[in-house]
Amino acid sequence: MKKLKVAIQMDPMAGMDINGDSSFALIEEAQARGFEVLHYSPKDLSFLDGKVTARVRSLKVRRIVGDHFTLGAEAKVDLSTMDVVLLRQDPPFDMAYITTTHILEHIQATTLVVNDPVAVRNAPEKLYATHFDGLMPPTLITHNRDDILAFRVAHKDIILKPLYGNGGAGVFHVTPGDENLNSLIETFTTFYREPMIVQKYLPEIRQGDKRIILIDGEVAGALNRVPAEGEARSNLHVGGRPEASTLTKREQEICAAIGPDLKKQGLLFVGIDVIGHWLTEINVTSPTGIQEIARFDGTNLAGLIWDAIERRLK
Repeated sequence: MKKLKVAIQMDPMAGMDINGDSSFALIEEAQARGFEVLHYSPKDLSFLDGKVTARVRSLKVRRIVGDHFTLGAEAKVDLSTMDVVLLRQDPPFDMAYITTTHILEHIQATTLVVNDPVAVRNAPEKLYATHFDGLMPPTLITHNRDDILAFRVAHKDIILKPLYGNGGAGVFHVTPGDENLNSLIETFTTFYREPMIVQKYLPEIRQGDKRIILIDGEVAGALNRVPAEGEARSNLHVGGRPEASTLTKREQEICAAIGPDLKKQGLLFVGIDVIGHWLTEINVTSPTGIQEIARFDGTNLAGLIWDAIERRLK
């Protein structure tokens, strides 16, 4: 395989956690393979007369905290001349994010965009999962207060979260005796134009929220994330504890159900979240977890992702 020209659309390098960020591992692996790696932010992207350009800088990385990257001089490049564009900026999945997918769609005839920008645009993390019957816990998506109150009567213990939130931000566990539900509904409807998502609380969260990585539709690794005492969220950056994990029969069934569609849609690098027997999210924008999994079982998931990209290019 030739030495690839790779442009990575992502957030600034300075704030990156080199021991946790999947993007760092992907860049490190690309560099080890001798690929030319260029960095640009979403604000460096332009469209004019049918051409998509970006103001890029060459990127070199090293695993030294506080001194983990070097950027070269800025240059304007036509992204259609790249072999691969990695779409790796973090959510929020808002109109700015969606706009970049529309722009990148123009280069797909010549350049492999990972993940496919059309599929990313059509697969918001919490909404995409609703297309697979029987995999999600009882879930309500609405603005309507009466519907939320009725859902609570039916399920008693519930979770409220923003539909396009990320990283555990804005997630509330509302217990049967909690008197704050009306206030939370008012807050959500004041600050978000989108409906909120309400789900039955799954007590299995105390045993962990499993992150499963799928590469080109196939299971590649898994990690259990156990929430801290007194915390309903398992995200590692809010104190969740990572544990080594394998897949249960139910989790294998979930992956088998969604894997073919992920592959068909060009969603090559995906992280799903499973609590107990239930799929809660399908993360396609900027999945994480590959470094933590590698530390437990030694699997080079970044290498497997680049292998899959190279197969796609062939």
